[in-house]
Amino acid sequence: MNVPKHIKTADQLNTVLSEVVDNQKITDIHTHLFSPPFGELLLWGIDELLTYHYLIAEVFRKSDVSYPAFWAMTKTEQADLIWQTLFIENSPISEACRGVITTLDELGLDVSSRDLKDYRSYFADTTAEDFIDTVFGSSNVSKVVMTNDPFDPLEAPVWETGDVGDTRFEAALRMDVLINSYQETAFEHLRGLGYDVDSNLSTEKGYKEVRRFLEAWIQRMNPKYMAVSLPPDFKYPHDGVLGRLFDNCILPISREFNVPFALMIGVKRAVNPELRMAGDGTGKADLSSLETLLRENQNNKFLVTLLSRENQHELCVIGRKFKNLMIFGCWWFMNNPSIIEEITRERIELLGLSVIPQHSDARILDQLIYKWKHSRKIITDVLVEKYQSLIEVGWTLTKSEIERDVDNLFGGNFEQFLN
Repeated sequence: MNVPKHIKTADQLNTVLSEVVDNQKITDIHTHLFSPPFGELLLWGIDELLTYHYLIAEVFRKSDVSYPAFWAMTKTEQADLIWQTLFIENSPISEACRGVITTLDELGLDVSSRDLKDYRSYFADTTAEDFIDTVFGSSNVSKVVMTNDPFDPLEAPVWETGDVGDTRFEAALRMDVLINSYQETAFEHLRGLGYDVDSNLSTEKGYKEVRRFLEAWIQRMNPKYMAVSLPPDFKYPHDGVLGRLFDNCILPISREFNVPFALMIGVKRAVNPELRMAGDGTGKADLSSLETLLRENQNNKFLVTLLSRENQHELCVIGRKFKNLMIFGCWWFMNNPSIIEEITRERIELLGLSVIPQHSDARILDQLIYKWKHSRKIITDVLVEKYQSLIEVGWTLTKSEIERDVDNLFGGNFEQFLN
């Protein structure tokens, strides 16, 4: 395409921006993916795609299957039920169902055949390593950040070998067990590893031991950030174990090693326990705690995403006040086209280009394909609208300026925030 030096028309803008966004390599800053050495933790293939917890929750709305009967099925049987119920007996128009169709189509499979056996054959004829290359190529993702739990008995031994494989998979040190289950689980685990801590975390010696544990895992993982998912009733300051962990352990280590602290706020765990992983819900958070955390720890860097739609505008306003905050992605229940569009527009209108508009939150490798294909289109549409408003009043744009902006949105802002 012969691109003029200055982009002045809507047609030129649409063509250039679509090309730039489609060609942009992406750093996916939050996923639940794993590199091959983690074995069964790396999920991929059609049966994993169909038994994603979004689709499990959806199938119970359209099927008479009982919870016990479903969980007694093999994964293949579960996938068969979901395919028959949500794709054959009903049109697959929910975002989770549409994502499966987009993925199959992008992989070159015939979605009009509706032949699940044929799709399974495709995946049976490839390896995890080859499929990683296929997915990264199709989604144009250059690297992903994993979610890495040092308390996970399947995961920790892999890290201890020092060989975590494909360098396109980078680490994030997940601290949900440490923060949300310290007294129930974490302190006994730490004691078993030789750390001298007590259940109330009430001594300076205990603080030092937790910091020693975090430092060891930072040295081992080289994480891009530390992270925790928190309930909507999260409070800070806090006079319990959570507050002592924050103030005496996590925040000091975050500053010392320049590792940002990612807060993912708003999840209600096990609203319906019979759905297992699919049973979590969401709630509106009181963001005064976030404001306090940002204000009182301005030498710390915080990545933040929220699960409730009702919190999004307030989060943007807070983002205008604190440079140590980087807002990122449309997390979990927010990761739907209508909401992505609304939130992306709102963020750009309030914060310009100083955000990370999206992450995939992919749990199955294949999901990188559809989550980024769908999100690229939405983000492109929002940017077209905003750039067009400049062109209409005589502002001139160049392709290189658009490339700069898009590069920042899809990876540059993240890398700059880490430094």
